[in-house]
Amino acid sequence: MRSYLLLLLLAMAGLVVAFAPLPAPVVAPRARVFRIDARQFAYAPSVLAVNSGDTVTIQLISTDVVHGLYIDGYNLAVEADPGQTAILTFTANKAGSFRFRCSVTCGAMHPFMIGKLTVGTNDWLLRSVGLSVIAVLGVLILVKRS
Repeated sequence: MRSYLLLLLLAMAGLVVAFAPLPAPVVAPRARVFRIDARQFAYAPSVLAVNSGDTVTIQLISTDVVHGLYIDGYNLAVEADPGQTAILTFTANKAGSFRFRCSVTCGAMHPFMIGKLTVGTNDWLLRSVGLSVIAVLGVLILVKRS
């Protein structure tokens, strides 16, 4: 009976971890500037992290052929000619992870020229770790019971 009560408590804790809102850190919005070098078939850097509300400026520099940068979810695009810099400025007002990809066909490996923009914190990672710990505790209780 005691192990069933512990499992019930773990299940309730799992629901809290999965659905309770996490405290959001209060961070003042600021201006962020990223210089992205685009070449066949990669961006450098390919991962950008900003806080919600930040004003983001991307300086896209093409080093070989014409490249573009399109941000899914924001529907923003910019194109840079070889040796040129193109500038894209926007406010990161949508939280989550968004892919950015080349919007100009630049060769055979063009579909693999992608990157990631993360706006805000990674809540899913924190929730996944919490749920994993609860699952391990549940298994330990079941093993001890049998």
